[in-house]
Amino acid sequence: MEARFLTIVHAVRHRATVTPASVATVFIDDRGGEHPITYGALDAQARVVAAMLAGAGGPRGPVLLLYPQGLEFLTGFLGCLYARRIAVPAYPPDPTRLNRSLPRLLSMAVDAKPSVVLASREITDFARGFAAQAPLIEQLQWLTPEPDGAQPIAADAFRLPEPDELALLQYTSGSTGSPKGIMVTHHNLVMNVELCDYLRCNQADEVSVTWLPSFHDMGLVEALLQPLYVGYQNYLMTPAAFLKDPQRWIAAISRYRATAAGAPNFAYDLCVRKMAAEQRRALDLSRFTYAYNAAEPIRPQTLERFADAFAACGFRPESLRPCYGLAEATAVVSGPRRPDQSGWKSVWLRAAELERNRVVFAPEKSEDARRLVGSGRLPPNATCLIVDPNELRVVGPDEIGEIWLASPCVAQGYWGRPEETEQIFKARTTDGRGPFLRTGDLGFVSPDGELYITGRLKDLVIIRGRNHYPQDIEQTVEESNPAALRPGCSAVFSIDVAGEERLVIVQEHERRLAAESAKDGRLTPFSPHLDDPIDPDKVIADIRRAVAEEHGIEPYAVVLVKPRSILKTSSGKVQRRACRKAYLEGALEAVKIWVEGSHGASRPVHEGAVPGTKPVSAREIEAWLVRELAARLHLPPTGVNLALPFRTLGLGSQQALALIGDLEKWLGVEIPPTLPWRCPTVASLAQHLMTAVANAQKPTR
Repeated sequence: MEARFLTIVHAVRHRATVTPASVATVFIDDRGGEHPITYGALDAQARVVAAMLAGAGGPRGPVLLLYPQGLEFLTGFLGCLYARRIAVPAYPPDPTRLNRSLPRLLSMAVDAKPSVVLASREITDFARGFAAQAPLIEQLQWLTPEPDGAQPIAADAFRLPEPDELALLQYTSGSTGSPKGIMVTHHNLVMNVELCDYLRCNQADEVSVTWLPSFHDMGLVEALLQPLYVGYQNYLMTPAAFLKDPQRWIAAISRYRATAAGAPNFAYDLCVRKMAAEQRRALDLSRFTYAYNAAEPIRPQTLERFADAFAACGFRPESLRPCYGLAEATAVVSGPRRPDQSGWKSVWLRAAELERNRVVFAPEKSEDARRLVGSGRLPPNATCLIVDPNELRVVGPDEIGEIWLASPCVAQGYWGRPEETEQIFKARTTDGRGPFLRTGDLGFVSPDGELYITGRLKDLVIIRGRNHYPQDIEQTVEESNPAALRPGCSAVFSIDVAGEERLVIVQEHERRLAAESAKDGRLTPFSPHLDDPIDPDKVIADIRRAVAEEHGIEPYAVVLVKPRSILKTSSGKVQRRACRKAYLEGALEAVKIWVEGSHGASRPVHEGAVPGTKPVSAREIEAWLVRELAARLHLPPTGVNLALPFRTLGLGSQQALALIGDLEKWLGVEIPPTLPWRCPTVASLAQHLMTAVANAQKPTR
């Protein structure tokens, strides 16, 4: 593959010159309003940003981007590239979870050492409120570009970037303690969008629809930059719009006759669960021929369910395209090509042999067999080796090993981390082959050249497309109730539950934790001399709340085990994989186990539209919220305190957005995602919504 343009800037400048009136991107706001921008306007606004950056004083360091999803982010990012500055896309601080999002932002700023912050007016105003908590951020120079507020830099007054210059630092997600900025050059970006084009064989009338976060590698490269580079129509939504109501994404694919769109595995499952048959019947997905699935483990059941659910809409099973990628390789690594109409591939392997890192094929659906989904093939200009991660030798065709990659898409290393860069990005085999990127993923290549991912060498947990480092979650768990939990004695891992990766927490308790007496059922302390035992139900509730608040994850199971019973190495390190195996086999020395669905209401959470009449009082809204929260959090209705903030109930961010989406359908009013932050309790939210409903029902003159 050869690049058609030297950089993304060259591509946008070319299209702005040749077809300035052509629409580059259309942003769809959460009300469904369309906001198009042409290549001419995109180029002009990017040059406005470049002019502001050129006039900014101080050192020419990286530029931190703090924008919500939308056109402002796009022009800000391109403006950095135009100005030959290193862009640092970041999740903007979340006002509903500031204690979680602000430390992550601060750790990125400490690592990247930016000199300037580019931000929207709304975020700039909001930042003044947390300035005291983040003096490092507050001390940076803040710029808020306005489309008509400055003169764009002249088209011939700036020098276009060179391919080998750094374009951005893509920070790894999930770790709040040690973020790593991946150094991506302009050439890396161009070659990755060329790879996407190679896989899709983009059509002349290509149309895409995306809600993927622009600050994430897949959302930025594959969903946002590739359409600009190739020159086809792209529709951009917000992640919140999708999570509130997944139907919006599928409906937009139908409405705009989209040919390509993609998301992590969980999103396809969500579309099936949240869309009723009558809603699907009105859709036309006959042109949707490249439905890529990436960023988390891909489940064959998910692919089959989605194909079956939307078959009546004209969707074909072979349009599902499982892919593989990682930020260290810019974004995309492999995937099936669009001309191949044979559909996605899978194999059945002996599960017991998989545990031994051996590839032994099994008959379809046979006992003790596990089905794996293929992630396509690598392009001709990439090399993949399967290597023993300890001995650093290339393994045989019937062995599983770490995936090592050499490709023009592989980034340059980690910002400010030369030793880690040498270890991860410049690895060599025992026979001297290299350099290669060590992906940290385990897999094998089948005889027909298909790449299969079998697991992760690292203990990384991927929940709904986002990476989470177990040590971060374990720290949160231990700090949730220090008096009751033993430090350094927790294990976090994921398991497959109904085709979805879910979180399990195993934690040792202190000896004064109470347990149920086998004789009379009363709570008694383990140590007779302690008279103040701690209720294990409260401890588990504390853990669930802390993990939901800090990491946005709802645990599937929490297991309290006896002191000194958690599995460790001889040097004292927790053995997460061994704990996982013991959990699945029921071999943990458990004192108390909480599993999702083991408490509270058995009524399922609403699927799709919420039935019922419109409310006439705040009390009815309160009752609805209590009922829904109890069902979603698996609590008895009496466990939902009207006066407690939502975050202390253990409501995760994605659960909160789904709740808002169902509320909107029931009440018939739009609810901003930040409303639960401004009205943080059931009582205050119900009162606010009752007023909003009353105002919406007033006749207009």
